Amino acid sequence: MQGDQGVRALIVGALDLGGTHVSGCRIEVDSPPATAAGISRVEFAPDASRDELLAAIARAAQAVDGSEVSRWAVATPGPFDYERGICRVSGLGKLEALFGVDIRAELGAVVQAPPSAIVFLNDAHAFALGEWWAGAARGHGRVVGITLGSGLGSAFLERGRPVVSGSSVPPGGELYRASFRGALVEETISRRALLARYGDPAVDVEEIAARARGGEERAGAEVRRYASDLAEFLHEWVVAFSPTCVVFGGSIARAWDLILPPLERRLENAAVSFADRVDDAALLGAARFAAWRG
Repeated sequence: MQGDQGVRALIVGALDLGGTHVSGCRIEVDSPPATAAGISRVEFAPDASRDELLAAIARAAQAVDGSEVSRWAVATPGPFDYERGICRVSGLGKLEALFGVDIRAELGAVVQAPPSAIVFLNDAHAFALGEWWAGAARGHGRVVGITLGSGLGSAFLERGRPVVSGSSVPPGGELYRASFRGALVEETISRRALLARYGDPAVDVEEIAARARGGEERAGAEVRRYASDLAEFLHEWVVAFSPTCVVFGGSIARAWDLILPPLERRLENAAVSFADRVDDAALLGAARFAAWRG
């Protein structure tokens, strides 16, 4: 495939590993970036075994057209040794069976790629980078990306590069490490906290949001509490970092109509937006990162 200058475009195999699924696709890193078409998605249980998780990753990778793919990029939640490709997730109720596993070696064996051709990055960084490159944050110099799913993911970008140190960002640029009202933020602002407060083990966040839209008072009150707490927590960091855009993704952010009002009120100095590329931002961001890593 030829780029605009007659130079072969970089083709990346991108994977996005989440708490209940892994998705993958082939992306041509060119300008403007193409949509991540033909995305494969492999589901697994949150308590899946090591073999089940590795099999899911292998299936998603094998579904990617590997012809002309010269690099692979994997977006994955932390804790993770991104330089070495080793999972360090523990005690989070997801991906725990992969603790200590060399994902680079396992993936390399599946796709027949050398270690130098496989890179890893935080999934929230990948999401924010994808939105900066090709979505709602395009054209913005300073961006905060927030993913609202099983946890609270974050990335602080300056001209597309993550800012991970300094007084304007939390340690590592990771908000889940920060405290809110005397506890770790994910004990209060997370999927599991919202479900625990709602108190019905038979439903998930999507159903709670649907009930809130339908007028159920308890559901509405819990969603409003979640959104209000989130806005209050983010206010300090948005003021400190001074982004021009704050972009949201993740499963809980799909209830955007319900959580937007308090966010707009508290984060009034930045454009607050739902992701334009909610389904493929992390894949695009991973591919872009692989191109930068050379």
